[in-house]
Amino acid sequence: MTRGLVAAVSCNGAYTFSKAGRGGIELVPGWGVRGDVHAGVTVRHRSRVAADPEQPNLRQVHLMHRELFDEVGAKGYAVPAGGLGENVTTSGLDLLGLPCGTILRFGPVPATTPDGPGERRPGGPGEPVGHARARVRAAADDREVPGDGSALDVVAAARRTIVNAGLSDVADVLEGVVRAELGCGESDGRAAVVVTGLRNPCAQINRFRRGLLKEVLGRGEDGRLVRRAGIMAVVLRGGIVGPGAEVVAEFPAGAHRPLDWV
Repeated sequence: MTRGLVAAVSCNGAYTFSKAGRGGIELVPGWGVRGDVHAGVTVRHRSRVAADPEQPNLRQVHLMHRELFDEVGAKGYAVPAGGLGENVTTSGLDLLGLPCGTILRFGPVPATTPDGPGERRPGGPGEPVGHARARVRAAADDREVPGDGSALDVVAAARRTIVNAGLSDVADVLEGVVRAELGCGESDGRAAVVVTGLRNPCAQINRFRRGLLKEVLGRGEDGRLVRRAGIMAVVLRGGIVGPGAEVVAEFPAGAHRPLDWV
């Protein structure tokens, strides 16, 4: 296992490149971030919808590491949390080095860093879970959100559609991790996601900050593309996630499959 922290969380119910920072977000199993435009069992990113709207949504939650923003900031690119469209900004965790099928579990959110005078971050000590959930849902759009979803819904969507061999492998890994988790019952109630792959950076990044694309998309010494614009995940267990929460990465059993774009 390896550990880090949640530096920020972001969500947007409309198709915009950047996402607004929040005091907390709610993860919904097999669906994504409540109220986020990219949540759903099947693809929600517009380019994927245009190609085939029945594809499985392996990109429900987008995570990026804050250290990348510090790195490009030193080169003159000011990138705030959520600026590149991620839902969860982490610190102290090598996201890009995680294997496919890694479970990221999010611990309690401390209440020591308020959002503003007299405010408490959702899920902090002393705030009942129901209150935290209500606080987050008040700003979210609940339309189409399933009442009792599961990450297996995404696997089923993958089985219904024709996907390439790489995505079929990802679906296999996802199914194995989810079934193993569900077989353990409800022993771990922390919100959690399963890592599926890398974000594929596009030209929109240059429209956000001119010249930034080359900092997150390049080629390694072997000539292969190196993608550094974060990772994608499917929600395994629901719950509230907010700034300051601990993130614990649990690697999958067996041989590890390196991340590829999804």
